[in-house]
Amino acid sequence: MTPEAFIEKWQDSGLGERQASQSHFNDLCALLGERKPTDANLKKHSLSNLYNALPAWLDNIHKQLDTAVAAYSWDDYTPGMPDEEILARLFKLNQEREDV
Repeated sequence: MTPEAFIEKWQDSGLGERQASQSHFNDLCALLGERKPTDANLKKHSLSNLYNALPAWLDNIHKQLDTAVAAYSWDDYTPGMPDEEILARLFKLNQEREDV
């Protein structure tokens, strides 16, 4: 899956987080060239456990997504920016767009 195809599919999907979580996760794996988890692995692993363990590939996905999001409007973004700063900026951006 290309970044453009991923954005087109998910940008305005209209699906809630729970409705689309598995499909969205599988598309992220396809986008990043990562192996999809097997059904057996899915039954014994939750997203909470996955994020608590934070394997290198998931951390890498987050960094790539941070960079992609920052490219929209942050001229001063640098890789490794603290998560707190990124979250504050995303929250501000979300609030600005909600007011439009």
